[in-house]
Order: sequence, then C-alpha cells, then structure tokens
Amino acid sequence: MSKVSKNSNGELVVPDILTIPFIEGDGVGSEITDICKKIIDAAVGKVYSDKRKIEWLEIYAGEKGNTVKGSYLPDETLAILKEYLIGVKGPLTTAVGGGMRSLNVALRQELDLYSCVRPVKWYEGVASPLKEPHKVDMTIFRENTEDIYAGIEWNEGTDEAKKFYNFIKNDMGVKSVRFPETSSFGVKPVSVEGSSRLMRSAIDYAINKKLSKVTIVHKGNIMKFTEGGFRKWSYEVAEKEFSNETFTINNYNKIAKDQGIEFADKQLQEAKDKGKIIIDDCIADAFLQNSLLKPENYSVIATLNLNGDYISDQLAAMVGGIGIAPGANINYDTGHAIFEATHGTAPDIAGKNIANPLSMLLSLDMMMEYIGWIEVSNIIKISIEKAFANRCSTNDLARFMEDGQALSTSDFGNYLIKIIKDWGN
Repeated sequence: MSKVSKNSNGELVVPDILTIPFIEGDGVGSEITDICKKIIDAAVGKVYSDKRKIEWLEIYAGEKGNTVKGSYLPDETLAILKEYLIGVKGPLTTAVGGGMRSLNVALRQELDLYSCVRPVKWYEGVASPLKEPHKVDMTIFRENTEDIYAGIEWNEGTDEAKKFYNFIKNDMGVKSVRFPETSSFGVKPVSVEGSSRLMRSAIDYAINKKLSKVTIVHKGNIMKFTEGGFRKWSYEVAEKEFSNETFTINNYNKIAKDQGIEFADKQLQEAKDKGKIIIDDCIADAFLQNSLLKPENYSVIATLNLNGDYISDQLAAMVGGIGIAPGANINYDTGHAIFEATHGTAPDIAGKNIANPLSMLLSLDMMMEYIGWIEVSNIIKISIEKAFANRCSTNDLARFMEDGQALSTSDFGNYLIKIIKDWGN
C-alpha cells in the first residue's frame, strides 16, 4: 500500500496509487462515507483514467470501533493515521456532560492537528437567509489543541474545586468569585507557540491562495492574557516572519501615532497596491455582527478554539447550513491531516438514506486539493454546481429551492457521479 510522505524540503510526496485510511463514522456516517468514496473514485477515474487511483483502507473508531475492535479509539487506528499522514473521518458520537471523551478532540490532540480549516462559500441555487450570500467567501483557521480543547475543569462542590478556589483566593489574591461555594471552575491554556503556528498557517494559506486579508478574531478586551495574548502573538508572527508579504493594522496604528493618520493611510494604500496581505483584528462579538452585515470585508479568519466553533457554524448557516460545510484538521508541519464531515451523527435520520453527503464530499474535495490533485477537486465542484443549477439535492436543501427535486443520499451521489462521467462528452 502506498502512502503520502514528506521529503527533506517539507513537501508532500503523493504516489499515483494512493492508500487513504477512512473511519466510516456513526449514525449517518456509513451512508455519506460510502457514497462519497464512490464519487471520489469516479472523479479520479474521469480525470486521470488508470494513471492514478485511490485504495481505501478502513480503520475503526466510535461505535463500530467498539464493536469490531473493542475500543472507541483503537491504538491501531492512531498508528495507521500517524503512518499514512492523511485520513478521512465520518461523524463520531460525542457524549455531552460526562462519559466518553470526545473522539474528535482525542484525534486532534493525539495527532497534534492544530489547524481546523473551514472554508465557507455560497453555491448558487442554495437558499440562504442573506440577501447577498455570494459575498460570503471565507476560510476559518481555528486553533485546535488549546483553549477549551485543552481546558481543565473542577466541578462545583468537589474537594478539587474547593482546593482550587482556596489557592486562587489565598495564594493569588483573587476576590472576584461571587459564589465560591457553588462555583465550578475552568482554566484554558493559550500559548505563544500554539497561537503562532496557527497564525503562520493562516498567512501561508492566504499567500498561496493570493487572498487579500487575514483577520485575527479574539476577545482580548476581556481576557487580556489568553485572548489578548493570541492577538499579540499573531501580530508578531506577521510582523517578524512575513514583513515582506503583509502589512498589519497594528503597524498602521503605530505609524498613525508617530507620523499622522494621513501618512499611515498612504502606507496602507501602498501596501495594498503592492499586493500585500492586510492583517487586522476584530473583537469576536463584533465580528459575528460584521460577518452578517458586510461579509465581503473578510477573507481568512484566524481565531482560538471556542470563537472558531461559533464562527464556523454561523458562517455555515449563512450559506445553506452545516450539512454542506467542509472541514479539515491539519498539522502543516508534519503533514498529518484528517478530512471530515463537520456535522454530527444525526441519529434521528440515520438509516433513512436522506442525509446530505456534501459536508463529507467537500471535505474530500479539500483533501484532493491538499495532495495536489487539483483537477479532481475542480470536477467535484463543477458537479455540485451543476446539480444545484438543476435544482437537485437532498431534501434539506431541495425543499427550499424553487421546483427543487429532493433525492435520497445514494441517488444524489449517483446523480453527481453521472455528471462527472458525462463531463466533456
């Protein structure tokens, strides 16, 4: 079996016959994963004929992992993902309020997949609550290993919570806890290293895609040293490591203070004229409003974990819903990446053959782009656009289209395959 590797220059080396490990997923996972593999196979065959091919290697996690291997996250699964660098994952069950640790978080932590990358773009024909959804075209870089994903908590009423409170009260002089006897406590770590590598990835992405701006979204006005630290360290990456490619609003403010706003405006315009990427920042709550009112002002978003969770779901809703929202979790340093459906297991519709496969399919489209099989990525997007132009989709989208034709999961997948096979004929 052939796998992706990295050469001495840090570049991905992708064999023509490529083995991709996949986790089927719980709930609707088996339905969407199966049909998406078939669509990818059709696209690879259409573009490359017999010259390139994907061999799918099933690995196990979640309910199926527990049934087949006796573990929700078998060591074998982690070992294969580490070895093969790239993997595909359907939705996995996450317990709320206790019990089994989130498998999604565990995979990201174990493989150090620090960038959660979520592109958000509107497809013509998809119903949207916005008047001008075509203006939405953003990619979120959400830090994946710190903030609440590495959060430490102590439940109210426990000895640990009392010990923690006594420590912050007696040793740290904290007096702001209003109801200490009934409070739970949480701590979230945010580091220079974690913030810097996330921002570095966001800027590299903007450079490679020839995009105009990266916006740092944070809550640094309240949390000065975690959220505020993320803002500070992100600006430092841009100014120290990408001074030739970027112009920061942080630097603009310094110039305006020293030499006047008119001179700073001139410097900003010159940077734009030279094609430099503008780096600015925005408070999280203001960004959520601005992204609705003037989405065309944003391109690449760099943010911490919790903010990124809210932002990515809101933006997905603006272009049709999380059912068509793709996502990848990537470590750009090691090359490890997992491409996944961003929605949940949807147990209420599991087994009914009505789930929308596009979140998974568009994530696999991201995988094709990541490994450099751009022609496959292009034809997948073309097939989706043509299906929407013909007002065909699964019921979650088709019901809002004028004269929309609602297809089952498998029928919609086969419809896309037909478009791909007929393309150019």
